[in-house]
Amino acid sequence: MEKSETQQNKRLIEVFSAGCATCDETVQFVRELADNTHELQVHDMQKADVAHRAKGLGVRSLPAVVIDGKLAGCCAGRGPDEATIRRELSRPHPAK
Repeated sequence: MEKSETQQNKRLIEVFSAGCATCDETVQFVRELADNTHELQVHDMQKADVAHRAKGLGVRSLPAVVIDGKLAGCCAGRGPDEATIRRELSRPHPAK
């Protein structure tokens, strides 16, 4: 049985959310983008198994969007970075 063109183009979109207003806004606009054409899953980062999976996907900040198992470009490379924090802390304290 052949898949229809719609089924062949169907993507799995996952949103990793902390449940905050910003995350809810992202879920809403992704839901609108997904429409009935794509599958949407929203994951609660308060759950340990979800957080573990997110870390494995490279999620470093929330909300994050994963499409077909790959972190979306807009969500990659963000989040706390040890080298950046160390560099900021090594700078002189600004005068108050």
